[in-house]
Formats: sequence, structure tokens, C-alpha cells
Amino acid sequence: MAADAPAGVPRLTSLAHGGGCGCKIAPSVLSELLRDSAVPAPVAELLVGRETGDDAAVYRLNDQQAVIATTDFFMPIVDDPFDFGRIAATNALSDVYAMGGTPIFALAIVGMPIQVLPAQVIREILRGGESVCRSIGIPIAGGHSIDSVEPIYGLVAIGIVAPGDVRRNSTAVAGDALVLGKPLGVGILSAALKKGWLDADGYRTLIDTTTQLNSAGPAIAKLPGVHAMTDVTGFGLLGHLLGICRASGVAAVIDDALLPVLPAAMALAKRGAVTGASARNWASYGGEVRLAATVSEARRALLCDPQTAGGLLVSCAAAAVPAVLATLRKHGGAAATQIGHLTASGAGVDVVA
Repeated sequence: MAADAPAGVPRLTSLAHGGGCGCKIAPSVLSELLRDSAVPAPVAELLVGRETGDDAAVYRLNDQQAVIATTDFFMPIVDDPFDFGRIAATNALSDVYAMGGTPIFALAIVGMPIQVLPAQVIREILRGGESVCRSIGIPIAGGHSIDSVEPIYGLVAIGIVAPGDVRRNSTAVAGDALVLGKPLGVGILSAALKKGWLDADGYRTLIDTTTQLNSAGPAIAKLPGVHAMTDVTGFGLLGHLLGICRASGVAAVIDDALLPVLPAAMALAKRGAVTGASARNWASYGGEVRLAATVSEARRALLCDPQTAGGLLVSCAAAAVPAVLATLRKHGGAAATQIGHLTASGAGVDVVA
């Protein structure tokens, strides 16, 4: 695992009540907060707004170009400041990729306890985010900072996409196959880290998966037969799959045995390394999910586990599955796999064994 903080410097995770996408407000609470929000008047150029809880807003500039705008930020999921910055930037950029777009620049969101963290620690967080953006050739062109009680870092990510290549969460089709681009278990590994249970191999696995960009998104969006796409983040696999089902008017069946899982995640979950967010997620949407009798409590926690910088979830025609898998693997998604399908009948999600 990461080296201990220098003497007198608190661990980043000790300064936050939550970490990564586990910080998200529970889906049911968020729905309640937004219940009375005014619905904006329709704007023809706004191709994607907030109506289906999609990954980003998309605004058409002309027949060839649309701009994607999104923001994502959270509190530390790890103690190493450089790694925290990398993870937060990777996670923020994912929403652009999930819409089928290509990032073009970013703005930094920075909230730091200035009297608690040394300047060099904060600089390392910023440097981590900058390194990710530099790796794909985009600048962090500005941002905003505040003196905050808890450390917060993230990005406003701006991208571009051809209007015809936008992939929403509301355009899935009954009969589609479901493909997941990354293994599950990030929240479990992060919970184990906070408990001191994660060994060096586990920490490296955590960093590797949370800093792997979902850069396959634009290429997948162009494939024939790809109908819808999202990324799996704080609401867990079930939460984001339910988002597709509700928005598209379909139901889903996933095979528990096919789910890709990070090494050691299930053993750690059985030991008790689960996040509070997974329980909040289940409480929010469990009524829409039917679990096979063989699905254990630890496995249920995995299905609801908040994924920081999680994988793409692609809804596509069965004939498109080989091309989708090949594209994900070309972009580093060695664990990408088909996990289920969509149906026209029923409601919510059935998890079969």
C-alpha cells in the first residue's frame, strides 16, 4: 500500500467522512432533493439535459459538433496525494467518454483545509490531476478553489462529439446485450484500505483500475448496433443499470456468475470491508431488484458497491458484442465481459445465478 504520510501530516482519508464516489448522495435522497426543482423550458440545441439523469449535458453547436459538459469531484479515496489527484481526474473525464465524446479541456475544482495540509501535499494532488489530463493531451485551463474543512478535488470536463455519436442512457433496446468494461469492487477495496486490511498488491489493483481511462467510449459510440452507454460510478452497477432501464423503458437480467470482480474483493467483503454507500444504495433501489436465492449478502454489497472511475456499461445488439469487447480490450479493459441482457417485459433488474 501507499507510504505513510510524513510526520505531523494527517492521512488524507482521515480528513474525510467518505471517499471517492462513495461520497455521492444516495439515489433516493437525491430524488427527494430534486423533486420540486423547476423543469427548464425545452431548448432545441440541448440534446441531453437532466431529464434522465444522464452522465453529462450535451449542447449542439451545429450539425457536425456538440459540446459535452460535466463536473465531478469528491473527497480522498486514498492517502497518497498524487494518486488521489489521478483518480479524481480519471473519474471526472469518464462522463465525457460515456457520452461518446472526446475531452478537449478541463477546469479544476479545489477545496482544501489550508491550515491542516501542507502546500506540498496540495500541490501533489493538483499534479496528479494534471498528469492524467496531460496524458491525453488536454489542458487544465483554470478552475476555482476554496478553503474547505475536508479535502475536495475534481474537474469540470468539457468534450466534443458529433451529434449522431451521442450515446445516452435512454436509448437502450429490448434484446440488447449488456457489456461491462471494468471489474467491480473498488468501494470494497477502498473500505479495506481504511481498515488497514489492504496489502500492497490490493493497493496496486485499486490504483490501476481507478486510473484506467474509459477512452474506448468514442470508438464504441461509432460501432453499429451500440444503442446506449453509461459509466458505473457511485450508485453501483445496479443503480446505473436501473438508470438505463427506467430511462429506456426496459428491464434487465444479469448473470451473477459472469460479473468481473477485482481480486480479493469478495474475500474482503465477506470479512466486512463494505462501504456505507452500498447499504444506502440498496435501501434506495432494492425494491426494484430481484436477487436469486443464492446471492449472498457480500455479493449484494458488490452489486451496489460504489465504483470510483468504474467501467463503461454498454447496451448493444448481440451482433455488436465482439466488436465492443475488442474495443474495450484495445483500450486496456482486459476484464471486459458480457454480463446480461435487456428485456421488454418485467421491470427493474433480475439477478440470476
